[in-house]
Amino acid sequence: MPVGAHALLGASGSHRWLVCPPIARLESEIEDRGSVFAEEGTAAHDLSELKLMYQTEKINKRTFNTRFNKFKKENEFYSKEMDEYTDEYVDRVLEAYNSYPSADIDLEKKVDFSRWVPEGFGTSDVVILSDGIIEIIDLKYGKGVPVDAYQNPQIMLYALGSYVAYDMLYDFDTIKMTIIQPRLDSISSFEIPVEELLYWADNYVAPRAAQAWEGIGEWTITDDVVKWSKVAGQLRPRAEKNLELIDRYDYKEAPLLEPEEIAEILDRANEIKKWIEQVEYYALEQVRDHGAKIPGFKLVEGRSNRKITDPEKVAEILRSAGYDDLYKPEELLAMGELEKKVGKKNFSELVKEYITKPTGKPVLVVESDKREEIGSAASAAADFDEYEEEIDLLG
Repeated sequence: MPVGAHALLGASGSHRWLVCPPIARLESEIEDRGSVFAEEGTAAHDLSELKLMYQTEKINKRTFNTRFNKFKKENEFYSKEMDEYTDEYVDRVLEAYNSYPSADIDLEKKVDFSRWVPEGFGTSDVVILSDGIIEIIDLKYGKGVPVDAYQNPQIMLYALGSYVAYDMLYDFDTIKMTIIQPRLDSISSFEIPVEELLYWADNYVAPRAAQAWEGIGEWTITDDVVKWSKVAGQLRPRAEKNLELIDRYDYKEAPLLEPEEIAEILDRANEIKKWIEQVEYYALEQVRDHGAKIPGFKLVEGRSNRKITDPEKVAEILRSAGYDDLYKPEELLAMGELEKKVGKKNFSELVKEYITKPTGKPVLVVESDKREEIGSAASAAADFDEYEEEIDLLG
């Protein structure tokens, strides 16, 4: 397979095709679209690898300086921030590497797990090899949400590939998997005996991978399946699942919903909202970019706001015409910007008596939400009455 090719059943998409096998073939028909975030992540991986190669003496200082200066000059994503975050990542990798009495380290190791997944391959950022244990380390440069290494299928597939690559060379019975997200200051690790990993591969991965390869299997539509899927807005099984709930209330005799029915709708509300948004985006994309026709809909220019192209020239003209007071008074920066400028700790020490946090607007959430439940309308009314009494006493 050519360098840079994407496997049908790649490790990065395994959380989708393992849960919902038939989705892989559908997604393979949609062209991959790169993103700025993906390109930035690739740049961070390249810079991290270069630094680790130098720190582990795989290249000398002269070679490192030459490549590093070239990277800074030519890579559009290089920044001081990236330099600092990749330094943090490198430090943590070296800390893990040095924690073993004696160890070897491989970087950007191509791994093959096709024993269980047809044409399954991938690249493990770091593999640390020691007596009895190997550690797989994966860099996630994004700053979205923390990613847990516990039973994470992507890094477990990398672990399988590493097992195949090193089983004949090293005597190990445990595999440790670590995900490092420097921009979130997050490290997550998970250890598993080799026997358990192989059991998972033989009894869970292999049969589902076989189904996914053939484009068959059960349609299991979950948030993890549709979140990053290229066909999220087109999936008929997803539409049928959501429309089933909506259609259920077409034939009810009672004109008002019961609390149990409202609970059922609320439980599915977020999924239905996301589904509708993704359907709308898919339809817009098809009409705008591919000339598709959606019956009953047309493409029009959206509303926009007027914009002054040269504020200084406009101000000069209006002053000449006898108008003044054309500028807003000076405004204080937003709190986040002030904290960044002053320093979060220093900002708090200087002006904490002038900072307040208003009560948040009440929202309805599932009972499993960790936030404390606030009082009912009746107790809120009582609190308000008590407040009014205090005001009367003060007055």
